[in-house]
Amino acid sequence: MKATIWHNPKCGTSRKTLAILEDTPDVDLTVIEYLKNPPTRAKLEQLFHDAGMTPQDGLRVRGSPAEELGLTKENASADDILDAMAREPILIERPLVETDKGVKLCRPQELVHELL
Repeated sequence: MKATIWHNPKCGTSRKTLAILEDTPDVDLTVIEYLKNPPTRAKLEQLFHDAGMTPQDGLRVRGSPAEELGLTKENASADDILDAMAREPILIERPLVETDKGVKLCRPQELVHELL
């Protein structure tokens, strides 16, 4: 099975999710450090759609400039949030994992088992 993790090595949950993926037999794993290699706006849109999430659901507020950018307000549109995430990937909540079975924001890390 192919799996891709949009990973931040400084995040404990992301590291734990990566460890689960690495310890799972027969997983062909791609690790993307999204702060160094951010997803495109179109890829973000696809990931959130496939995960059944809105961009608001995938917005990282803690440790990011989301509030200062006005992205936590009710009138912040999905387009505004996606555009901001594409410019500043620190705004993306992590870790996102994509497999043939779908996409999940793996918080907590045990959610990754639903994709394996």
